[in-house]
Amino acid sequence: MKSFVNLLDNLLARVLVLLMLGLVGSVLWQVISRYALGTPSSWTEEMARFLLIWISLLGAAYAFRSGMHLALDILQGKVSGVSAAWLKGFTLFCVLVFSAAVLLVGGGSLVFLTWELKQYSAVLGLPMAYVYSVIPVTGVLICFYSFAAFKEEQIGESPDAVAPGE
Repeated sequence: MKSFVNLLDNLLARVLVLLMLGLVGSVLWQVISRYALGTPSSWTEEMARFLLIWISLLGAAYAFRSGMHLALDILQGKVSGVSAAWLKGFTLFCVLVFSAAVLLVGGGSLVFLTWELKQYSAVLGLPMAYVYSVIPVTGVLICFYSFAAFKEEQIGESPDAVAPGE
């Protein structure tokens, strides 16, 4: 399972790099077309917005896996031993439940609803279901990473010590 997690980490990192390149390219083209060519592109703002949504959500999954996410660690520093392991397990369980309920179920419902209503973006004409599909994808990733971190905690490995790509 560890090799699959590492493969997923590498894939997610590469996807995030490609999305960032797309975002930078889109904004750069907007600046060039507006100031150098005098005819601003109409699609770049919408493309940048959609890419930022994808980067933010997939980046949250990546940050969760690598331990770079925002966390309240007041209680974590005050407990040790078995209590620390139980706290870590409880935290991972809460993240799993939240991700499953909000991102998977709620995000999946949003994707389904926008697909059924045939909503399209104003400029690019993309189905909004494609844009929103990153929500359940992120839910799957965070649920999987929560499960993997729980299994690593049971084995005795710390998921924060496992750097992506190793």
